Amino acid sequence: MSVCSVLLNRRAAGGCCRVWCGVPRQLVHIRSASAAEAGTRRSDEEQLWEAAVGYLPFSRAKIGAFFQERPVLKNPFLEDALLRGYLKRHMPEKAAFSDLRAFGERVANEVDGWGRECEVTAPRLVHFDPWGRRVDHIVTSPAWKRMKDLSAQEGLVAIGYERTFGEWSRVYQMSKLYIFSPSSGLYTCPLAMTDGAAKVIQSIGVSWPVDEAYGRLTTRQPERFWTSGQWMTERQGGSDVASGTETVAVPQTDGSYKLHGFKWFTSATDADMTLTLARVQDRTGATMPGSRGLSLFYAEVSRDEDGRLKGIEVQRLKDKLGTRQMPTAELLLDGLPAHRLSEEGRGVASIANMLTITRIHNSVSAAAAMRRVVQLARDYATRRTAFGKLLKDHPLHVQTLARMEVETRGAFLLVMDVCRLLGREESGIATQLDAHLLRLLTPVVKLYTAKQAVAVVSEGLESFGGQGYIEDTGLPGLLRDAQVLSIWEGTTNVLSLDVLRCVARSSGMVLHAYFSHVKSLLAGASDVSSLAPAVKAVDGALSELEVFVRGAATKAPGYMELAARDLAYSLARIYTGALLIDHACWKGASPSDSYAALRWCENDLCPVATKQVRGCFDSGTPPLDAALVFDRPTQD
Repeated sequence: MSVCSVLLNRRAAGGCCRVWCGVPRQLVHIRSASAAEAGTRRSDEEQLWEAAVGYLPFSRAKIGAFFQERPVLKNPFLEDALLRGYLKRHMPEKAAFSDLRAFGERVANEVDGWGRECEVTAPRLVHFDPWGRRVDHIVTSPAWKRMKDLSAQEGLVAIGYERTFGEWSRVYQMSKLYIFSPSSGLYTCPLAMTDGAAKVIQSIGVSWPVDEAYGRLTTRQPERFWTSGQWMTERQGGSDVASGTETVAVPQTDGSYKLHGFKWFTSATDADMTLTLARVQDRTGATMPGSRGLSLFYAEVSRDEDGRLKGIEVQRLKDKLGTRQMPTAELLLDGLPAHRLSEEGRGVASIANMLTITRIHNSVSAAAAMRRVVQLARDYATRRTAFGKLLKDHPLHVQTLARMEVETRGAFLLVMDVCRLLGREESGIATQLDAHLLRLLTPVVKLYTAKQAVAVVSEGLESFGGQGYIEDTGLPGLLRDAQVLSIWEGTTNVLSLDVLRCVARSSGMVLHAYFSHVKSLLAGASDVSSLAPAVKAVDGALSELEVFVRGAATKAPGYMELAARDLAYSLARIYTGALLIDHACWKGASPSDSYAALRWCENDLCPVATKQVRGCFDSGTPPLDAALVFDRPTQD
């Protein structure tokens, strides 16, 4: 009797219906070991089978031979056709291209690994030294420290203040941060606050006591470079600093102050200095409530001879959903030496410039997260085979990636246009229209790109299948970190109300500037027949928006408040559509630029008008919303 017959008879006797004999041998290489693992015994059947057919699937091994290729991060500058096209159109300086190309190579081959190290080696807090002294040391990874040196060397803050490229210096700076952000291990967060602090100091005046600090915030020398914190949030609230700030500033005889309070959420707590809000006490110990009582203060983070922080106790590090790479802490300020920067009671007004900068940084990080997940998903589609062919050969999969690409392109152009406006303002060449657009679009770009990022990155993770859910691929961190973008520096609703405030405070002039500029962008495409459907869509949505604004002006104030979020989305979608159309018209545009514009304009560009027709903002809606949200089962 043959070996196969013996095996078949034994299988039949045991009630097993699996018949392997006669099945064609698969062309799969199976990794095997030269000897059985210790502690294992191979059955007679296994030995007979191997003697008969010469191999045994997964013999002496825990795993098979197939390993899925991982997506490869290539130079993010060279891989981004839109970024290169945009810069070629607006600032074709060879020096900028050369720098971005070299930096992109460094990000792909070196910096991205540092970012991963920051993720897996999270900061930790050491309260006491071995002899019981309170030290409050925040221990970060070596990679986090390398990010600081890199940021100085590459001028990631300095570029915005050197202004080598004039009005385009901010676009150049933010393009570099756009390349850096997804690989930065969240170091872009302290850079955002550092840039914001430098902007505040510059606007107030670079003089004592902050002249040294300004030089350190904007230097390219790693040994001198400082980062800044931004300690605003207290226990009672985040965006509502007017009623939520309890920290007091006690005047000293030398003109300085000492701060006493509790800061509930301080990002990048290992910074060298900080800007913070506090209420000045008078001689009786009283303070003024509300925003009129808030002043802006500058404080350095330093230690005494015994190694203790001066006037600061670190209570604990925050346990966050994402941004784990960066230390975020609760701080007790107990006599922190500080200097008042603003006029007394003008603290909130003094940080307006800082908010502009940090919100733009937030938007850059949002667009960068989208670009990174699309870049990786695109590469993966050329490597992963499913159902007999590569993912790139499945039309439905490519359709999904194309939709992600359209969102990413729209976000990029919206962000870069706001950077362009900021650069014009800082160069002293901004028109009144530019100034109005910058004020209106800053909250719009921040709120809209943040929501886009969460959706696109989530879809991107899905494109990797189960691997998108596995921590050690590094992919889930992209989604966790994206979620903070819609929260930090103002939630979506808070920023939507900020849009209404800037409309009201400008007596509607910001909207007038918006309508004028969108129309001028569309006029440049009036003779491009291939873009006619997109132009028609944006023009129609703009008309709907104008009708809505005129009608809403006659309604009660609560009407616009209910519409605020949809109004902000409409402003973002229409403006982005116009930018995509405009970019598709320049002489160096590609067919993909035109296709992206057409695809974007297939969406509902004016949701505020769509929802108005449905009665979503009518006075009867709020009580129905409340009844739905707070519905409780009735008692029997």
